[in-house]
Amino acid sequence: MFIRQKKSSGHTYLQIAENRRENGKVRQRVLLTLGREDELQSSGHLDALLASGSRFSEKMLLLSAFKDGRLEASAKRHTGPGLVFGRLWAQTGCEAVVQQALEGRQFGFGVERAIFTTVLHRLCDPGSDRACERWMQDYAIPGADGLALQHFYRAMAWLGGPLPDEEQDGATPFSPRCTKDLIEEALFTRRRTLFSSLNLCFFDTTSVYFEGEGGESLGQYGHSKDHRPDLKQMVVGAVLDAEGRPVCCEMWPGNTTDVKSLLPIVKRLRTRFGITRVCIVSDRGMISDETVRKLEAMDPPVRYILGARMRAVKEVGEEVLSRAGRFQVLHGGREHSKDPSPLKVKEVWVDERRYVVCLNDEQARKDAHDREAILASLQDQLKRGAKSLVGNKGYRKYLKAERDSFAIDPKKVNEEERYDGKWVLLTNTDLPAAEVALQYKQLWMVETLFRSVKSLLQTRPIYHKCDETIRGHVFCSFLALVLRKALQEKIEAKGWTLEWAGVIHDLNEVEEAELEQDGKRFLLRLDNHGCAGKVFQAAGVAMPPALQQAAP
Repeated sequence: MFIRQKKSSGHTYLQIAENRRENGKVRQRVLLTLGREDELQSSGHLDALLASGSRFSEKMLLLSAFKDGRLEASAKRHTGPGLVFGRLWAQTGCEAVVQQALEGRQFGFGVERAIFTTVLHRLCDPGSDRACERWMQDYAIPGADGLALQHFYRAMAWLGGPLPDEEQDGATPFSPRCTKDLIEEALFTRRRTLFSSLNLCFFDTTSVYFEGEGGESLGQYGHSKDHRPDLKQMVVGAVLDAEGRPVCCEMWPGNTTDVKSLLPIVKRLRTRFGITRVCIVSDRGMISDETVRKLEAMDPPVRYILGARMRAVKEVGEEVLSRAGRFQVLHGGREHSKDPSPLKVKEVWVDERRYVVCLNDEQARKDAHDREAILASLQDQLKRGAKSLVGNKGYRKYLKAERDSFAIDPKKVNEEERYDGKWVLLTNTDLPAAEVALQYKQLWMVETLFRSVKSLLQTRPIYHKCDETIRGHVFCSFLALVLRKALQEKIEAKGWTLEWAGVIHDLNEVEEAELEQDGKRFLLRLDNHGCAGKVFQAAGVAMPPALQQAAP
């Protein structure tokens, strides 16, 4: 039974009705008309009626007591993240793949649950494994009761532990094959049969620093992208497929250069995932003449789209950018904020090398405006004789020496104008120039991934002392990205645009309170706010009941 509204003669009446099935159809039958809604509310009769009826409902009495402050919750826990990401953990195959890798192993605790808890921690409140142990006490995570810090350490060591010698075929010179490799390969196999192969992939690297020694071999001094040359670091590489789904991550000692890492990655992709034809899309830090020659010498040759260093490579600066030719317009000027950014492309051949010059007019105007601001500031500084400006890279590239002073060099200014809004790609593919440019722009997905790893997921700094636990620690961030991408795809499929930080915040707001009365335990779902309802709907998860009796 339920109360419904009935409009008649300009008034709204409240009726008690019930649903009943007649001749295979559900029909409503009015049991009682209570009266006009406005009169019932103004007289207080409606409130009195509901309060009187609540005396016969244990749950209503409980809710009333909690609302009035006569009953306090014995505990509160966040339930949203565990429910949503728990569903995705199963749907993506992570749960099944980890359980399969654990077959025949006896750890004495739930390794899969420890890994999932660590992944959930990365998504919700990034921090160390020690912080994860404290954090999980406030979250409802099925099967995680009883997990302690030692269990997280052991689970990380298992993920990053080397495989037996007979399973080391295809290992890179920098890192052995580990348990986490088996999980990546199994996840890709499951997805490949349903969605795609790996004919196109994106690859990029970043550095991750250590507060301690950085393991037995991973922690080394090298070029720090975190601007912490005083600390040891490791290099983390990630591969994404054409749809932006994480495929695998690789880890090397911190003194390994990007150029040296690209070739082993390509070989590993073919060995691990059964790929024969692969196109690598990577940024300008990966390219060198030797790297290009070796990629083309592979059997079959590897296709590539590589960003070229416009200022550092003489051929690009002097020949490619100076060639005349008409640009093809892919995207014109933006009329709305959601329109794609402007993009023009032009193909240039130098001997047998194919380049694609890309131009963004919007960025070109911004580059010119920024340069004018710098030159205006520089001019003011020079009037005061500030020789120290030479130490500023932004200023120094426009200066020339004149006896005991410095002046702005017009030739350098004109030279810099040639690069406004442009980037240059080197490729051996037969794709149209427009497609080459659009595929390279997708590399920004990898850059977004690394921003997630280093800010949202807070992989660094790392405090572990052993190589295997370090590898497991970073791999859990990779698994978190797998779940994040899966949820984003489901949200986009609904046509919604939700900010990721807002998604996590609102999921954390979905809580349950544990109430006790007359020897019984109840779980009360507290009000949720924001986009949590949409996220639950996108993930295909039902909201918990408003009030339910807890299992004994």
